[in-house]
Amino acid sequence: MAAGFGAIAPGTDLSRYARELQRVHDAVLGGARPPQRPRALVARSWARVMSLGLDPDGENARQPLGAGALAARRRASPLSLVIDELRAVLTSVADASRFLVVVCDADGVILWREGAASVRLQADRLGFCEGATWTEQVVGTNAIGTALAEAAPVQLFSAEHFESKQHPWYCTAAPLHDPRTGELLGVVDVSGPALTLHPALTALVESAVRLAEGTLWRHHEQRLQRLRTRAEPVVSGVSGPLLVVDDHGWVAHTSGIAHRDRIEVPHAQRALAVPGMGLCLPERLDEGWLVRPQLAERGEQTISARLVLGSAPVLEVHATEEPWRTTLTPRHAQVLTLLGEAGPTGLTAAALSTHLYGDAAHVVTARAEVSRLRRVVGALVATGPYRLADGVTLEVTPPR
Repeated sequence: MAAGFGAIAPGTDLSRYARELQRVHDAVLGGARPPQRPRALVARSWARVMSLGLDPDGENARQPLGAGALAARRRASPLSLVIDELRAVLTSVADASRFLVVVCDADGVILWREGAASVRLQADRLGFCEGATWTEQVVGTNAIGTALAEAAPVQLFSAEHFESKQHPWYCTAAPLHDPRTGELLGVVDVSGPALTLHPALTALVESAVRLAEGTLWRHHEQRLQRLRTRAEPVVSGVSGPLLVVDDHGWVAHTSGIAHRDRIEVPHAQRALAVPGMGLCLPERLDEGWLVRPQLAERGEQTISARLVLGSAPVLEVHATEEPWRTTLTPRHAQVLTLLGEAGPTGLTAAALSTHLYGDAAHVVTARAEVSRLRRVVGALVATGPYRLADGVTLEVTPPR
């Protein structure tokens, strides 16, 4: 998570700073030269929002979901597993500090909102309520929507918001990711009256996100243990190397093969490649999959892969007489090519970020790309550092 994303420094005269920001806001949006430049983050967001044609002084649309649709989103969201932990960390001081705790899903829809009653009433008048969508496209520059757009923590103060109605507010938001996959699950936000902003709020929100992601990982480990227990009667009667994995490819049990943490996501009647086992055909279990070699031969095998580049890159994997093929995105093809070029030493997340984006500032995004790639190719890609797994060779060829 990025450090130093606060909008104010300790000791800032908030009233004076709010007036300065108002002059900057009015000048930039009016097409005049501002007395000072807005923060780069704010300038990028304002440019995106102005290109959408939103009115900073008007009534931009607020159409909250109905009770039924909101309840369905809550049930479907993995954040329902951690909302109690977030409440414990944040809402215990919300009343005294006069702020709201808001948890959104990855679409920017507010799923839960709690906090001081007086601030909730002000938020209602703003349309900052449960079921409302708070993306940049709907309500302009705001910490939730801008955190989603920038894929990074964001704090905004007063007139850094695009809409004039939001100027009496501050908001501090940080994305929350699935610790297994790197997938964005939503945003945790703390918002309140602008003149009550405290510099320590950034640390508070960061701590809450880390706690929630840690809780999600513990839930993952508990699910694997449950799968391991339920699969025990089945695997006890199976000989040869095998894996028991969950629906996301995470390994709950191994036998006859070096332990690995994850393989490609299994699908019924679709062969997948596992180094050390060759091509395997997953068999459905109660809450997961039994994975074992298709061939009678159980020895260690070398897996050769060929990546054919083009607008729709194709990866072809050979571990038996029948190759396995899958289409990759151009970005995933680029990642796989870089890992092949890096050799056994592999690439750190920072090095991969530099190759993909020109700097090391996009480590979280680089990790997420590798995680999504591993959902497709599984254990062909190893981690710590990122590299091709042992026994895997890759040939990259130009488009046919």
